[in-house]
Amino acid sequence: MAQSPDNDGDSRPGANRIVLAHGGGGELTRRLLAERIVPKLANDLLAPLADGAVIDPPPGRLCMTTDAFVVQPLEFAGGDIGRLAVCGTVNDLAVMGAKPLALSLALVLEEGLDLDLLDRVMDSVAAAAAEAGVVVATGDTKVVEYHGAGGMTITTAGIGTLPANMPPDAGTIAAGDAVLVTGLLAEHGLAVMTARKGLGIRTTLRSDVAPLSGLVAAMLAAGGQVKFMRDPTRGGLAGLLADLSEQIGRNIEIDEQAVPLSPAARHASELLGLDPLTVANEGKVVAVVAADDAEKVLAACRGRALGKAAAIVGRIGQVSNWPLVELLTAAGGRRIVQRPYGEELPRIC
Repeated sequence: MAQSPDNDGDSRPGANRIVLAHGGGGELTRRLLAERIVPKLANDLLAPLADGAVIDPPPGRLCMTTDAFVVQPLEFAGGDIGRLAVCGTVNDLAVMGAKPLALSLALVLEEGLDLDLLDRVMDSVAAAAAEAGVVVATGDTKVVEYHGAGGMTITTAGIGTLPANMPPDAGTIAAGDAVLVTGLLAEHGLAVMTARKGLGIRTTLRSDVAPLSGLVAAMLAAGGQVKFMRDPTRGGLAGLLADLSEQIGRNIEIDEQAVPLSPAARHASELLGLDPLTVANEGKVVAVVAADDAEKVLAACRGRALGKAAAIVGRIGQVSNWPLVELLTAAGGRRIVQRPYGEELPRIC
């Protein structure tokens, strides 16, 4: 059986770590919520601390999403599990064309977690929510025994409103449509991987984790026909396009030289033996745009801070009985792009 952490030689409730009593529903639970969680997320919807939030949504259809986050380490260059949880949920709404309204936040804390680390994560949650223009309207906190799972997991759900012509319809995708990415790829997964103990890798890489609702709104306001949007998280660009190819029954062709990668990401990928096309991203959108509108939407992306490195990386091909994704290599050859078989980078989102 795994042993409990040392707790600095002090397992009393006053020690600066999570103990099981913090989850018992008594005075320590009250203090944890009142001193370390609720004040950082303060808003009118959360204030009653009821079993749920009562929301008066604006006109329009509702869009809902949910996600769980188990990243290791909990903090990494460019972000942490709190920022990741908020942005990941907001972005799932954004690529559906929805305007995010509110989130729920469930914390599962492991005994022994440093309370100062919890404070930093909650500060990050609050900052990311403010950046994204959403509130944490309701939530829950549980404490579990120490078992070496990393100290904290977060589960979120989010709701947003959809305009009448959303979400994008992949069924309208046609040959010649452009495949667009909104920025440099692979930075989140590589930043998390190189932050892990024992690798000894020095790099300037930072996670790209960011809320994308503003960027998506600019893309949609550009006046072009955006037929498909998704954020390339686990499985990266390769996994996303492989799924899309199967969904629409068409080949997809991408140009290796057009794929935006920073020198640091390229170097880290080579060092770790990873294909950057399969590495997770948390602040990018992949979109399919009507051929005649591609440059218009691309310009809208590049006019936003999060889209300055946007690029058109490929085109949709013809209908096929065996749809596949092909990469036109820098050497002039072709190779089939496949989704990763398993989890190349464990616990990255």
